[in-house]
Amino acid sequence: MDWVQVKGNWNMLKGKLREQWGKLTDDDFERAAGQRDQLVGRLQERYGYNKEQAERELDNFVAGL
Repeated sequence: MDWVQVKGNWNMLKGKLREQWGKLTDDDFERAAGQRDQLVGRLQERYGYNKEQAERELDNFVAGL
């Protein structure tokens, strides 16, 4: 799956993202709204990841969908 597909299926994927990253809030998901860079920033804030780690974790997750 790529980010075009993620954005298109955002409402369905939020549940899977919540399972993976339970510290993310509904507000975090609303602000991100399928935008990769916004979600990377939220992962950095909530989990203390550096940018590269957040991008890698997110890309690995999306690739596994």
